[in-house]
Order: sequence, then structure tokens, then C-alpha cells
Amino acid sequence: MAKRRTKRQQAIMKRNIFISVCALALVVAIACVGFAISSVFKAIKGEDNGNNKNSSSKGSSSYNSDSGEVKKIASAKVLNMGDIILHSTVLDGAYDSSSKTYDFSAFFPLMKAYIDSANLTVANLEVTLGGTESGRYSGYPAFNAPDSLIDDLKAAGINFLLTANNHSYDTGLFGLKRTAQVLKQKDIDFIGTKETEQDPTYVIKKVNGIKIGMINYTYENYCDVEGRKSLNGNIIAKEANNLINSFSYEHINDFYVEARETVEQMEADGAEFIVFYMHWGEEYQLKQNAWQDRISQELCNAGVDIIVGGHPHVIQPIKMLYSEDSSNETVCVYSLGNAISNQRRELLSPECTTGHTEDGLVFTFTLDKYSDGTVVLAQVDVIPTWVDKYRGGAQYQYRMIPIEDPEESAQKYELSSAVLADLKESFARTEKIVSEGLSECQKKIGCKIRYSE
Repeated sequence: MAKRRTKRQQAIMKRNIFISVCALALVVAIACVGFAISSVFKAIKGEDNGNNKNSSSKGSSSYNSDSGEVKKIASAKVLNMGDIILHSTVLDGAYDSSSKTYDFSAFFPLMKAYIDSANLTVANLEVTLGGTESGRYSGYPAFNAPDSLIDDLKAAGINFLLTANNHSYDTGLFGLKRTAQVLKQKDIDFIGTKETEQDPTYVIKKVNGIKIGMINYTYENYCDVEGRKSLNGNIIAKEANNLINSFSYEHINDFYVEARETVEQMEADGAEFIVFYMHWGEEYQLKQNAWQDRISQELCNAGVDIIVGGHPHVIQPIKMLYSEDSSNETVCVYSLGNAISNQRRELLSPECTTGHTEDGLVFTFTLDKYSDGTVVLAQVDVIPTWVDKYRGGAQYQYRMIPIEDPEESAQKYELSSAVLADLKESFARTEKIVSEGLSECQKKIGCKIRYSE
């Protein structure tokens, strides 16, 4: 750990030089923004159409350092969306009885402009691809989705999937391995579970010239006297123990040690920025619990730059964290909520009748890289979303609606007055949860730096 502290101390010294140059410009920029919540949510404009993938509203094209003029040489934008869950009703709506195939292309057409504006789009795949060998395709409580789901996700522009969650073992060891096999065959990046122990535990993803270390963990349970792990009530075969990135609340210190070692390994492998994707917390709770607070602080202490959470199926707050030794700052999004699901207020009594399970959050972050190797977290943004469930033929259909502004979204997508009312409610719910923390993060990120060797 001594070697790591030395790196951090060097980074702080360099950062102070940069901060002294950018502070005045940052103050002016903040004053101009004003942080009106409608402006925050409209920061990602639909009319971008993917024509300005490297744009950023923060960070300058060049700055002066102790080594002279330094120019921005790369910019990368990463878009993150919440849980994709195929409940039985969602599966039924995608089924074409004439061709006996499944079509999920209705999910994301309204998200196209936002996805196209990003260099990488990440989503949580909360189903398994167990195939017909695992029985019929099914929803809750044991999710088994058809392989064509992945084709439609790729066609929508989603190019990175998270696979470690409490449903990863729903179709057993066979389904766990087959999910990884199918994703490999369909050439889509993923992290969280493995086909073999030789597969990577984390990835260093080069995004538009910037190396981002990415890893995905899910909580687990110890369910018997032998200390065997379980997910979603399913006891995991010993062979699968090392095929799922998981942590135990009962043995949390082991996870902290592993997390620190993983951060060090990522940095040694060239990671210039580090993101942990965490499947954690309590379902339907609108605030993070004590475990999430403790774990996120430890990850911040370990040097993680961004934490993105899922599992509660509702949006939870955004928070700026500060390491205990003042060497690191971390943006933490405790839960992105649902991207696609059938979790509706009328179906979730008494668990959640407020509509929060219909809401999702698209969270983007933009990184800038400079010619001296400096990587700056230049921007974070959010777009609230709402899952629209509507009649399409004999079955229900589902789509993800972005809400830049409820009135504008309803007009832009030609939505009914009833849907507009739902958008207004969803927007207000999301604003109440995330606006304060998002504002704090946006005020701080302009001078957050990770220096490469």
C-alpha cells in the first residue's frame, strides 16, 4: 500500500497546479449554469444525433502545466442505463406467434439519439440466456431470456453488459456458462460473470483512446452451515464460485481487500479511470442503506472514480464521496432504477405503489485526456426515463421514454395526454431524489484528475 500512497501524493501535487489554473474559469462556468433542475436534465439534447461524440461542456481544450502547454487529445463519453428485466408480460409482448420468434426492438428507439451520442453504452442484463435446454423462456422468479434479446440490444447501440446480479444463477450452472458463451458468440462486451475461470474478472476498456477499468459485483448470501453461496435462493455449485464476481455482507472485509487489490491491478494494467458497477442495496428503497454507504466509502478510499449501482429497481440518490486520506473523490450513483421491466405500481402492492419502479435514470460521464497523460472527469449528466407500457396488438409492449422536459418529450414523441401526465409525475419523482447530489457533483468534477504514469 505504500507504493499506492506515493502515487496518490504525486497526483495531489500535480492536481494542485492544475486547480490553480482552472479555478477561476470553473467558478465562472458554475455561475452561468445556475443548476436549475430543468436545465440539468436537459443537458443531453436529443438533437445531438451522435454528430458530436467528443463534445464536453466542461474542461478546456488546453491548459498550462508545469511542463508547458498541454492540449486535450481525446474525449470519451460513457452512457449507463439501469436494469433490463424480462418479466413474463414483457416476453409475451415480444413474441410473434406466426414466426415463433421474439422481437425486442420496441424497447429503445426513443433512446437512439442519446445512445448514438456516447462512445460506450452500458446496461445491466438481469436475465440469463439459458436456452431451451433450461426449459421454456420465463420471467420472475427465474429469468430465462431468448438469445435474440442480445441481437436487439446490439442493434439499439448497447455495446457493454453487466451480468453479475442476484439472477445470474437462475438457470443454474449451465445457464450461467451459456449466458457468457452467447455473449461471446454475439461479440458483445460484458463483465461480472464468466464461462471459465480463465476469463477476465475485470476489463480495461479502451474508449476513444482512454483506458477505463471496469468491474461488476453482486451481493451474495451464505445460506447453510457449510457457508455455501447462494443467489436468488439458489445454492451455487462449487464450480461456479469463481465464475461470479460477488461479495458477502457477512464477510465484507474480504471484499474490501479484494477491491483494493483489484484497483491496484487495474492501474498496473494501464487503467486511467476506474468504475465499479455494484448490484446491492434493498429493493424499492428510495435511499441507500447503511451497507451501501459503508461500501461506497471504502471503494472511494480504494481509489475508485465512479460507482454505478443497481438492484433496488428504483432510483436512489447521487453523491460525491471523499476519501478519508483526501487523495480521491468518487461520484456515486446508488441506483439507476429500471430501464425495462413490468414492475408497475398496480402490481407491487404493498412493496411499491408510488410508481418509482417505472422510473429509470440514464447517467453519463465524459472523460478528457491531455497530452501529458492527464485524465479529467470533465462532465456528468442525467436524463430521467419512464417505462411506457402500452397495448400493441394482443399483448402489452414496453419502451423507454427519455424525459428532457415532460411537455417537450410528449410533443416530440407524439404522446397522449395520459402519458404526458405519467411523464410529469415520473420527472418530479426523479428530480426530488437526484437533483441535490447531481448539483454537488457537477460543481466538483471540473478538477478531478487521475494521472497516468
